[in-house]
Amino acid sequence: MNILFAGGGTGGHLYPAVAMAGELKKLDPGVAISFAGTTSGIEATEVPRLGYPLHLLPVRGLKRGRSLSALIGNLGVLSDFALSLGRAAALIWREAPDVVVGTGGFVSGPMLLAAQLMGKKTLIQEQNAFPGVTTKLLSRLATEVHIAFEEARGFLHKKEGVFVTGNPSRTFIVQEPDSARARFGLHHPRPTLLVFGGSRGARSINNAVLKRLDEILAGANLIWQTGSLDFDRIRGQVKSSESLFLAPYIEDMGAAYGAADLVVCRAGASSIAELTNLGKPSVLIPYPFATGDHQRHNARSLNRGGAAIVVEDSDLDADAAIQEILGLLQDAGRRKEMGAAALRLAYPDAARQLALRIVSLAQQH
Repeated sequence: MNILFAGGGTGGHLYPAVAMAGELKKLDPGVAISFAGTTSGIEATEVPRLGYPLHLLPVRGLKRGRSLSALIGNLGVLSDFALSLGRAAALIWREAPDVVVGTGGFVSGPMLLAAQLMGKKTLIQEQNAFPGVTTKLLSRLATEVHIAFEEARGFLHKKEGVFVTGNPSRTFIVQEPDSARARFGLHHPRPTLLVFGGSRGARSINNAVLKRLDEILAGANLIWQTGSLDFDRIRGQVKSSESLFLAPYIEDMGAAYGAADLVVCRAGASSIAELTNLGKPSVLIPYPFATGDHQRHNARSLNRGGAAIVVEDSDLDADAAIQEILGLLQDAGRRKEMGAAALRLAYPDAARQLALRIVSLAQQH
């Protein structure tokens, strides 16, 4: 069995593919797995580090806007796409994959299109409630499309062969709350708030927490991942406290989730998969500049399911936002209801189910 994954640019597109690849190796230790990507995406370093072959294509994304520079730049992008399509076809001819799996990002477009034109089986895994351009354009010809949110179905032209399978996500050994809090030096059994915004951070979230830090610490513990860009600035303005853990990045997210009674974060697909799989109530703050505004669609899906509250980035400074968070921290009953709702939206075995579908497609003749 030979499987080719096409996806990357960001971890949100790459890591679901990596999770599926790992499950495929469990199902068939002899499976041949390779990846297609670009030199500028996270896959350029991560895929070789994980031990998989990586095939590079010169594809880029279209520039937004109608300026002369954007139009001229997009001529080059289209030229690169045509070149990448040819190289993708040559790669498929040479590698002869049984299935090509697209997980989003610039590279998945030419790889999926070439595979479809050559009669190969293709599977698209869409992480967001609002599908990306590649998914919408190429879903009609895909053998199967797997979505993470039921809402995404309405944006697709394809009606048959569309399945809600969830997002493959990291798995954690979640610690018991008391020992998890102790892991961060928090020894008081008070409600614990976990705040994070990615490895680089989310400045608007950080600024809002910094402004209201005294109010938060008056009644709760805080585990705060600031991201690398803001850490030094924030550390210089914050006094040490027995109720505060501050770090640029948290390696042991299993402990962080175990300690957390409530999570405040962006609404990326990977974060949402983790929150639902662990049954964590959350306050989601969609990144307002996400492509296609997909984070707002993701967040609203959890909100409709009763698992999360949505606060717009522009409303973070409002008193109502912090009061809602503080109120939730002191309302164990409501948090329990939200956590149970999150579990109802979870797909903890998404990676394995997707791997099983890939094997099934590979075995069809």
